[in-house]
Amino acid sequence: MSEIDPKIDALIPAWMYLPDISEQWGVLVTEVRTMVKTGTLLAVRRGENKSLQVPADFIDTDGPVKHLVGTLTVLRDCGFSDQEILEWMFTEDPSLPGTPIQALRENRATEVKRRAQAMAL
Repeated sequence: MSEIDPKIDALIPAWMYLPDISEQWGVLVTEVRTMVKTGTLLAVRRGENKSLQVPADFIDTDGPVKHLVGTLTVLRDCGFSDQEILEWMFTEDPSLPGTPIQALRENRATEVKRRAQAMAL
């Protein structure tokens, strides 16, 4: 996990630490760390202490936002780095409208995945 680029960091309104996510979901922090290691969640090092943090918009009440895992897989299969994924997920797309993560949170995953798959072509 690399340290986040300040330009990309500025796109993301809020972050969560892994222990806070585990507490919210009612699971051990090791489970959240495993999700990061396996690519189910995307975390980057940021802040003064360079601790792992996940964009708060990726987190739902009891797990990752619906369709996030599949979208991350598609983007990684397209060759996107974690930094590029974050930039894409949090950059306004007038054709959606809004950002891809907003669309996922609003159950518009088909539109997001279609755009992600089109980038692989």
